[in-house]
Amino acid sequence: MNIAFASSTGELVDQHFGHSKTFYLYSVGKDSSELLSVIDSSEEPEGEKEKLDYKIGTIAEADIMYCTQIGPTASKMIQAGGVHPVRVAEGESIVEAIMKLQDMLNDAPAPWLLRIYHKAEARSA
Repeated sequence: MNIAFASSTGELVDQHFGHSKTFYLYSVGKDSSELLSVIDSSEEPEGEKEKLDYKIGTIAEADIMYCTQIGPTASKMIQAGGVHPVRVAEGESIVEAIMKLQDMLNDAPAPWLLRIYHKAEARSA
């Protein structure tokens, strides 16, 4: 499954979804992870809805998106686009977030995570 991280450095989750200029997109499996791309989302249009549509479009390949904060409207819009938003404490390590996700996948995944994982597996098959 593909995970986008709102990050200014590529090391820590340290950005609000709507303010993030960069997303780091990883492919994450039960036992592996790989950086797929660095997404530049700095060419934002004017207008709140247009800006949100643009941001969501930049991470359309993601199944899950990690950020420090996301507003209720953006959260609903991103979920409608098929991406599950996850809020974490500012400064959480991307490597640690991936390891926690893999631990959940290998131990006792929550229903939402299992659904996303199976959807991603079916897409890549």
